[in-house]
Amino acid sequence: MANGNTKDLTVGNPMKLILGFSVPLLMGFLFQQFYSVVDTMIVGRILGTQALAGVGSTGAVNFMVIGFCMGVCNGFAIPISQRFGAKDYNSMRKFISHSIILCAVFAVVMTFFVSVFCRQILHAMNTPDDIFEYAYQYIFVIFLGIPVTYLYNLLSAIIRALGDSKHPVIFLVIASFVNIGLDLFFILNLHMGIMGAALATVISQLVSGICCLVFMVTKLDILKLSKRDWELDGGHFMILFNMGIPMGLQYSITAIGSIVIQIAINGQGSEAVAAVTAANKVGMFLCCPFDAMGSTMSTYAGQNVGAKKLDHLQQGLIACSKLGIIYALLALVILWLFGANFVRLFIDSSEETVINLAAYYLKWQSAFYIPLAFVNIVRFLIQGMGYSMFAILAGVCEMVGRILAALVLTPLFGFTGIAMASPVAWILADAFLIPAYIMVRNKLRKIFEESIIHENMNLQS
Repeated sequence: MANGNTKDLTVGNPMKLILGFSVPLLMGFLFQQFYSVVDTMIVGRILGTQALAGVGSTGAVNFMVIGFCMGVCNGFAIPISQRFGAKDYNSMRKFISHSIILCAVFAVVMTFFVSVFCRQILHAMNTPDDIFEYAYQYIFVIFLGIPVTYLYNLLSAIIRALGDSKHPVIFLVIASFVNIGLDLFFILNLHMGIMGAALATVISQLVSGICCLVFMVTKLDILKLSKRDWELDGGHFMILFNMGIPMGLQYSITAIGSIVIQIAINGQGSEAVAAVTAANKVGMFLCCPFDAMGSTMSTYAGQNVGAKKLDHLQQGLIACSKLGIIYALLALVILWLFGANFVRLFIDSSEETVINLAAYYLKWQSAFYIPLAFVNIVRFLIQGMGYSMFAILAGVCEMVGRILAALVLTPLFGFTGIAMASPVAWILADAFLIPAYIMVRNKLRKIFEESIIHENMNLQS
């Protein structure tokens, strides 16, 4: 039976439910970005622009690998949220045990391969020589922390699947302060340089993962696994593969486009790399509400599909879309007026060329935040409905958009082509996702109607 630490998202006003669930998530994302920003400020201000560019040059490959981990964990949480919505707790616990097994296997395999081939990956990305060692030292430590990434992301996704978005935020706040303290200690006191920043990130994530584990064991009786829950079942593994792998691949396929554009950025020199790095840090902070909306809609859709409440799901989509549009317009105004000021948090004021490039990049991004809002809202909604394969296709659309920008727009327009990459990717993804949602909704409605007819026939007989 569910307890006070869980939340049923299938009953009540959709706008209130979405706000109630997404606001704690937003705080979590903001704190996550907060300590990422502190990392960047310390690296840029203390270790210099080249160290900052080194970290930034790893962004795409970092997103490809770590994004796969996050996507897989979020995908595994979908059948958990659906079974919770259907109040089928026995099957829910079996999905949890099987998710743990799969994540353990993925963590070992991925950590081995990406660590061994780390240098080759950076060389293939045309990482500039003057920042290569910075990039290698940083991303190698991050890759060694892949098991920690799986630990935190799986456990926090499970907690959110049960409607609790507050406790993962509390654990992220704790991790944020741990990260900041370790950053200062490793870099200023132990003089560990760029490796210190990476190690601080890994350790802080381990702390938040352990907090999630302790909370689940001590507070969520519904998640206590018995020996029977650990009995292997091929059907449960298959469902998890069908949900998790497409979501993981969606991140990785999207990242392929980001890697191609990163190569184009690297070709523009270390100033361009530093500018995009700083701009992305600002942009990621401003985009946290979109991330919160996406994660909210995944859980919201999972529970409502489990409860067979498509009308309630549609109402939630409309409510969340209104929130996304309003915030996108607000963020546009903020970045056009104050974008350069935000960039100066990471770049010394004497680096005017880098600051101007970063501010210009932010203006292009923010002009297309409404399409970005729909990418997050609709894609995660479809995934929560159980059609994760569409995530891959949406990722392909984004990949194509960024590759086109790298191969066509950048040679034609230089840095402007780089700034246009993400907007083109978002528009192409939306062109696929919106019709896909309509198709999925109609398909599920037909399935549910046929199920009701079949149940009535069984009752009559």
